[in-house]
Amino acid sequence: MRANPYQIGAFTHSAREGSFTRAAEKLGVTQSSVTQHVANLERTMGIKLFVRRRDGLELTRAGRELFSVSDRLRTLEQLIEEKVANYSEMSGGHLSVVANAPRPAMPVIARYTTLYPRVQIEFTLVSWTLAMERLHERAVDVAIVADPVIDEQLYSLPLTRARYRAYMCRGHALARRKRLSLRDLVDEAVIVPEDGSLTQRLLHQRCRELGITLTRLVKTTTFPVVKEAVQHGVGVGLWPEDSLSASSELVGIEITDMSETFTYYLLAPVDKRELRFVRSFIDVAREVLNIDGEVG
Repeated sequence: MRANPYQIGAFTHSAREGSFTRAAEKLGVTQSSVTQHVANLERTMGIKLFVRRRDGLELTRAGRELFSVSDRLRTLEQLIEEKVANYSEMSGGHLSVVANAPRPAMPVIARYTTLYPRVQIEFTLVSWTLAMERLHERAVDVAIVADPVIDEQLYSLPLTRARYRAYMCRGHALARRKRLSLRDLVDEAVIVPEDGSLTQRLLHQRCRELGITLTRLVKTTTFPVVKEAVQHGVGVGLWPEDSLSASSELVGIEITDMSETFTYYLLAPVDKRELRFVRSFIDVAREVLNIDGEVG
């Protein structure tokens, strides 16, 4: 027995959507048709492709391996459809975006939704590690990540540069300092994003180099949660300048041991770059951030 295009299509859309129901809606068929095609494909391969969970579908190892190929095939089909069709305007669709900080993603998304209101954007804040994983697993269309690992499978566009600062409430004992060393924070509660974040990796590296230990490290999830904790007086938060909206309640102080700048990049799988929704998102990012030139 061989897999047929209907089975591959049903599997690919189910993997993309994380749901048989949403896959059926995308394909314009019944849910039972999709589940039957997937079941037949699993029977042909002799292995499960999905783990069925209450909150949706999760790809098995075999499913991830097949999806890494079938999604490329679907991307080519989309490119062909878009080349053949005579679009006079952007039709409704879906674009998934992840980032490890709200900015510079938010200004781009705001402008994009104004220009293309019929395109649905799913935006998620995740750790640096998870953003890179989702990108390489083709679980998202676009990622905006600080200092990513870039290879030949990824299109990359540098967006903005930033450096880390220590943020605290204006009434904090260190708030009047012009600059700080990590040694000054040894006795402070230092708030950082979750394990797998670029912040934690850089912080631990610098502490090892200095031979110090931050004993009161508070781990949260994303940068907005770090900021919320600082505003409630939990401690000193570390995040890159311009990664969050400014707040008059907080003071950002230069960290001498983390003074190097790094770059936020817009990333997409190379073969998805020319998809209409992805291409238009890249164009909007270039417009909003006044970026010239191309990086591949």
